[in-house]
Amino acid sequence: MYRFLLVLIFGAAACLAKGQVNVDQVIRIGQNTMWLEDYVLSIQYFNQAIAAKPYLAQPYFLRAVAKLNLDDLRGAEADATKALDRNPYLTDAWEVRGVARQNLGLNAEAVADYDHALENNPYSRALLYNKAMAQTELKEYQAADSTFGRLLRYHPNFEGGYIGRARLSLAATDTAAALKDLARALELNPQNVNARLIRADIALNSTKDYQAALADMDQAIRLQPNEAGFYVNRAYVRYRLDDYRGAMDDFDRAIDLDPLNRAALFNRSMLCAEVRDFNRAIDDLSRVLDLDNDDYRALYNRALIYRELGDTRNALADLDRLISRFPDFAAAYFLRYDVKRSAGMRNAQPDFDKSVALAKTRLHMSQDKFVEATERSDDPGSETQEQVEARFKQLLTVSDNARPEEIYDNKNIKGRVQDRNINIELEPMFTVSYYTAPTELRPGSEYIKEVADLNDLRALRFQAQVTNRPPSSTDSDIFDIHYGSISDYTAWLATHTPRAIDYFGRAMDYFTLRDYEHAIADLSRAIEMTPDFTLAYLMRGIARFSLPPSDSPAGTPAGLGVRAAIDDFDSAIALSPQMAVAYYNKGVALASLADYSAAIDAFDRAIALKPDMGEAYYNRGWVELRIGRRSEGLADLSKAGELGVVASYNLLKRMSR
Repeated sequence: MYRFLLVLIFGAAACLAKGQVNVDQVIRIGQNTMWLEDYVLSIQYFNQAIAAKPYLAQPYFLRAVAKLNLDDLRGAEADATKALDRNPYLTDAWEVRGVARQNLGLNAEAVADYDHALENNPYSRALLYNKAMAQTELKEYQAADSTFGRLLRYHPNFEGGYIGRARLSLAATDTAAALKDLARALELNPQNVNARLIRADIALNSTKDYQAALADMDQAIRLQPNEAGFYVNRAYVRYRLDDYRGAMDDFDRAIDLDPLNRAALFNRSMLCAEVRDFNRAIDDLSRVLDLDNDDYRALYNRALIYRELGDTRNALADLDRLISRFPDFAAAYFLRYDVKRSAGMRNAQPDFDKSVALAKTRLHMSQDKFVEATERSDDPGSETQEQVEARFKQLLTVSDNARPEEIYDNKNIKGRVQDRNINIELEPMFTVSYYTAPTELRPGSEYIKEVADLNDLRALRFQAQVTNRPPSSTDSDIFDIHYGSISDYTAWLATHTPRAIDYFGRAMDYFTLRDYEHAIADLSRAIEMTPDFTLAYLMRGIARFSLPPSDSPAGTPAGLGVRAAIDDFDSAIALSPQMAVAYYNKGVALASLADYSAAIDAFDRAIALKPDMGEAYYNRGWVELRIGRRSEGLADLSKAGELGVVASYNLLKRMSR
């Protein structure tokens, strides 16, 4: 789907009613931060303004702009709507909502929004272009042509207008007019990639001039060398020119750039099969089926390859699965007949008869139906729950070179963070720690009343804080400090009457050193002495969850340590039912056991107690996507991003493709 041009006039801040200076300053800082492309941080400033003056339209509008730049389309649409509810004369908000809706495929609604905006800004290049493109998508060709004419009358040197009108001409099967507009666009800007791609498509599919198509694709890849789809297209051109090695290289490059690219995987499998590299072809088709287990072409072609290899069992398994899903697919019955006949099976004839009957009556209807049913829609919302679940699971297996914690470094929260490739994993548990790694988004510690009380009493040797990102340090001085503290606690306990807080304090030192076994032992002693020691249960649960399997007591079944951790979190909740962190940690533990329904319940409770807990929204969204609940998952990720969880935007983008 196209990313439509958006030109925003941030000077609209002048519309802001002058109120309290601090709110004005917060909005101004947020605008400046957004100008520096620090969109995630700017949202935090707009959140503050909204909390202080929820009746103002401007902070909702600006937050919508930031979300749009982060590809949070639903969040942008919702915020723009809230801005317009408060001020329907905010022209830029109509534009922002139109752009969000257009990228969501809501083209009719987008056109209506652009019409509102054009009432006050009738010469806007961006508004006219976006409206014309939306009308094209709606197949309102005459209206789109009129809008393009108006656009190019006002802006005759706008190359994008000529490219848009070329797309319209192609939709109306006027290739000559399209080529004329593309030539004009390239005359204005020879580096325009879209014009090259469209012209290459015309050369490939209409004029069959493969050398011309190859020349344009070479230029497109030179200009944008990291676009996987470009390599897939060039591979096809090279294939038509009998350059099999070049085609294979392009498919390999496309899959390196985008391991989930079904077109690249499927087409590479077909090329591998043609050069009789059957094992690699089967591997690629299996990966396609991991992404969509109903892809009839992948199933059919894998069965063909299995037949070629003489693997009757796997060929029949694929064909049985294919026929059960698509019972009107005549070719599948004929192939199953052929496999059975070749294997000397006596029950082959009914499949032949069925294939002949279907071929006579339903061939064309069935073929069209299968293509429509298995082609990937431009709208990810059309995916089934099973397809969403399969696609999310595939994301979890993609290798990643980024360190998970890097996304939280200050230098890595700026710009289009959704474009960074990060690990798709749950946000970690919150823990009591002596150390934190504050960022602009998380400048302080999470609040737990019991920790604050402990600090007020100065019961520990160091100030305790609450974080889910304790820094991993290799500083020998820190190690020496905590080894020394352990020695002091040990000496004290040997010469004084033991107290629960002393065992808890030594457990904190052990925990800091990641010596979870000794930490668990000391926390257990603290609980024996003081059975209502809430933080001891919380920390023992975290230590039990963190204990590597190799360090678990001999004979401990897998998952038993996690169950024991959940029991500890339940004990903490019983003692402190308002502790959102305990519910959150319980949810993380349950999700690790794939008990997703219970995990969602735990995150629900955490959010009910602490509605601004972004990590709980993120994890609940992660779990919802894991079980295929797309709309709920994306809504939670949008909210998590709004609350400062940077990883949300990458997952939002990847699951919205």
